[in-house]
Amino acid sequence: MGRIAIFTDDPGWHGKQLRLAFAARGFSAEYVSLTDCRIQLQDGLLPLHIPGFTGALPDAVFVRGVPGGSLEEVVLYLDILHALKIMGVPVYNDGHAIERSVDKGMTSFLLQQHAVPTPQTWVLRDRQAALAIADEQLRAGHQLISKPIFGSQGEGIRRIEKMTDLFWLAHSQGVYYLQRFVKCAGEGYSDWRVFVVRGKVIASMRRRGVHWLNNVARGASCEAMQFEYEMADIAVRAVQSLQMSYAGVDIIRDQDGNYQVIEVNSIPAWKGLESVCNIQVAKILVDDLLDYCSVSGKLGAVC
Repeated sequence: MGRIAIFTDDPGWHGKQLRLAFAARGFSAEYVSLTDCRIQLQDGLLPLHIPGFTGALPDAVFVRGVPGGSLEEVVLYLDILHALKIMGVPVYNDGHAIERSVDKGMTSFLLQQHAVPTPQTWVLRDRQAALAIADEQLRAGHQLISKPIFGSQGEGIRRIEKMTDLFWLAHSQGVYYLQRFVKCAGEGYSDWRVFVVRGKVIASMRRRGVHWLNNVARGASCEAMQFEYEMADIAVRAVQSLQMSYAGVDIIRDQDGNYQVIEVNSIPAWKGLESVCNIQVAKILVDDLLDYCSVSGKLGAVC
């Protein structure tokens, strides 16, 4: 029986679904925290220590969570993901994909470079320059969103609507990330989550927020929505621009009817999506990992 490592600090519902999906394919899956892994360049030992896999490496790794921490800690976690891939262990999504998506500045840059529609964005250190940009945008009639470079589920995000809000303009570890706020078409607040696997859209839903943040974790409701070709094309191009095996792409339709990508998630949740769509996301992801990364039925290729 093959053995899989699921990197997570909180397996929860998603971890259980993945473990069941792996078991259905004849693989056992162990939950492992990246905080417990280490590099050990010592004679007679494998260069990587993955708890629960003594004397061997996993047949594949599914990344369900990367812990926060200091820059040094995060670099170590990413080093372990990179090292696993170098040693021939399929990593899903791999370290490079996670690096590109967890850093909102690089995500925005790569989307723009690949002509994927995304809101105007500024990333900088200088507070006076950040205030000048915000002042100019507000005077031109545009609201802004201030986000931490690293973060998820809406944590640390502020909306800048008027000049007095500039008093609360905060940096994230010395870096300001400012993005033009996009007012969605229609009434209220809504956006789309489009789930892409291996270059194909497998499902989509509309999220309706109780306020301008549409995160399910913050109370947004979900409804199944048939995606349009244009939306699907944008979502697929967004994932390709960040070189991911799969992702959850957040797209908003502005008041002019144009779609814009506001986020690309390399470790997306899918419980809300499954609640409104007749689909088994864990099975699709596990099948993609095992089938795409297999060679003559035996894992060994790198995703």
